[in-house]
Amino acid sequence: MLYNWLIVFALSGFSNGVHPLFVSVTEIGHNAKSETLEISCKIFTDDFETVLRKEYNTKIDLLDVNFRSAMNPLVNEYIQKHFSVITEGKTATLKFLGFEQQEEGIVSYYEAANIAHVVKIEVINNILYEFKPQQMGIIHIMVNGQRKSRSLNNPADRASFEF
Repeated sequence: MLYNWLIVFALSGFSNGVHPLFVSVTEIGHNAKSETLEISCKIFTDDFETVLRKEYNTKIDLLDVNFRSAMNPLVNEYIQKHFSVITEGKTATLKFLGFEQQEEGIVSYYEAANIAHVVKIEVINNILYEFKPQQMGIIHIMVNGQRKSRSLNNPADRASFEF
């Protein structure tokens, strides 16, 4: 995931805290042994905080650990409202595991249980679409050692994968 995020920074011309590229990067991995989907979603911190302030009309600080307990439900609610995974025709229940700062982004973590195998998976992702019309979502999925990727450009918000 770090490698992919660094590519995004290089392509965006990221400098002086300003970035002309508006992107989220989502990684989904199927863990056959534990029968789970392991999901991480990375979003530029400044963009995410701006959207959360508008959405919840409250003080938002994703970097201050003293606000973590207040931020957890807001991060979870926002992501779950704008992101979902459908496997074998059923919407997966995403369990929020938390979030952390990595580089210039916030990474939130989720797990979907009772996913014994994945043949077809559909991802719905419109994270930050209300923020910028040029928002993009990059999705990487790994199932049985096979990796597939797609990019969604606002307003497109669905990607299907078959393994």
